[in-house]
Amino acid sequence: MAGNAKVFVLMAGLTALVMGLGWMMGGSGGAMIALLIAGGMNFFAWWNSDKMVLRQQGAAELSPQQGGDLYALTAGLAERAGLPMPKLYLLPTEQPNAFATGRNPENAAVAVTQGLLNGLSREEVAGVIAHELAHIKYRDTLTMTVTATMAGAIAMMGNMLLFTGGRSDRGGGIGAILAMVLAPIAAMMVQMAISRAREYEADAEGARISGQPLALASALSRIAQMAGRTVNVPAEKNPASAAMFIINPLHAMRVDRMFATHPPTEERIARLRAMARR
Repeated sequence: MAGNAKVFVLMAGLTALVMGLGWMMGGSGGAMIALLIAGGMNFFAWWNSDKMVLRQQGAAELSPQQGGDLYALTAGLAERAGLPMPKLYLLPTEQPNAFATGRNPENAAVAVTQGLLNGLSREEVAGVIAHELAHIKYRDTLTMTVTATMAGAIAMMGNMLLFTGGRSDRGGGIGAILAMVLAPIAAMMVQMAISRAREYEADAEGARISGQPLALASALSRIAQMAGRTVNVPAEKNPASAAMFIINPLHAMRVDRMFATHPPTEERIARLRAMARR
């Protein structure tokens, strides 16, 4: 229930931001239209945002036969975590990475990239999957998926304001430029605040689920190194989804780290190594 309450508060805050953009575009009438749009966005995000994110990333669902050892590994880790077996997806990108999505543990999915399977050992892959299962266990997946969906929509509205110019009595072009800049930043700040806290928690719980904190630490190190050399094209096209991945997938093309959605990888690794020593 606490997880759902957090999502409702998040939806309300982002809805208010959308209404503010609507007001800048068309006064009180624009705000009401934006409210209706935001209501539709919230409804869609609650029920379908996970499917949309998977589709954006080009994910293909794996059956037990297609998944083979990966499917068996995930099923075993899910059992250890006390979770139902999530749906398992493969992303075609060569960048090693992974994310989880879904509105609750009964409707969850774990997606891993082809690059993750090609570049990491079985123990490291297990650590990554356990990390994603921790997000499902803590019900982070709904929060981040909904945020990614609405942040993308807010960024789009900010861009619309730039081209429409907004209402002249609201500051005209200056107001539009401010909205274009501030709206995506506000949405990203929400993502950043949620994402950084949840990554540390998911690392710790993932290490407990897999029983191998050093393997997860090694996986984080290798993913971070390889992600910086490989372009994840679907993620670059949909940057609002970056916070969902275990490591920021935008390293290859994004120079500005000001709004990085993940805590420093070195700090995450240090915490896992300390956990292993204990």
